[in-house]
Amino acid sequence: MDFSFKAGSIPLLVSMPHVGTDIPDDIAASMAPCALAKADTDWHLKELYGFLGEMGASTIAARWSRYVIDLNRPPEDTNLYPGLSTTGLCPVDTFGSEQLYLPGQAPDEAQVQMRLQRYWQPYHQQLRAELDRLLALHGRVVLWDAHSIASVVPRFFEGRLPDLNFGTAQGTSCAPGMEQAVVAVARTQDAFSVAVNGRFKGGHITRHYGQPARNVHAIQLEMCQCLYMDESAPFAYRPELAARVQPLLRKLTGAAVDWVRA
Repeated sequence: MDFSFKAGSIPLLVSMPHVGTDIPDDIAASMAPCALAKADTDWHLKELYGFLGEMGASTIAARWSRYVIDLNRPPEDTNLYPGLSTTGLCPVDTFGSEQLYLPGQAPDEAQVQMRLQRYWQPYHQQLRAELDRLLALHGRVVLWDAHSIASVVPRFFEGRLPDLNFGTAQGTSCAPGMEQAVVAVARTQDAFSVAVNGRFKGGHITRHYGQPARNVHAIQLEMCQCLYMDESAPFAYRPELAARVQPLLRKLTGAAVDWVRA
């Protein structure tokens, strides 16, 4: 399978497009050593969100590394943040601006199109199908796009990123009421800092599928990896840290579900 998927029973689908670590052998052969470290992975999110099964949520998580193809980029590869540095549909460099490919081995347009069909489309077809199923069952649905990133990445932002970064494409990917319900829960605590539509406003998945007029309410959460893991190799999961933030994550996703059910 090109992804892991579990159908749930409540109006919540959690997407994890950047947790994949597999790289096909033919692509790996063209890559520089830095690529095989896969440092820019959204490590351990499936473990961090392990409570979703008990909630009855649907989940979809990538198998293939974002270095193969980025499932959270539009197929035409337009820049989601015009004027700002970002990585593309088939990235050619890391967040630290290291070259991912050996000289002359970066994918050409034909290879990009092949990866779109082979790796990108199956994920999005399943995501769309599950949203449609949940809509038919419940009438309204939450799409929660789960991400994590190192807390300091100078290429993308100055200083340290806030702990919890919510993105709703400037309020267009979900109803104002749902954004307010989720953010209100986030602001009931002071252990973790919060930003809304700051440096991360939501990627392609949030922007494309979030259609509140059609009862699909999408929100992205980009969280600092230092909240639950080591940010340096080998990127170990830290259960004692995760245990501090997991109850909040459960409340946040629960608030979104409560809102669409109301």
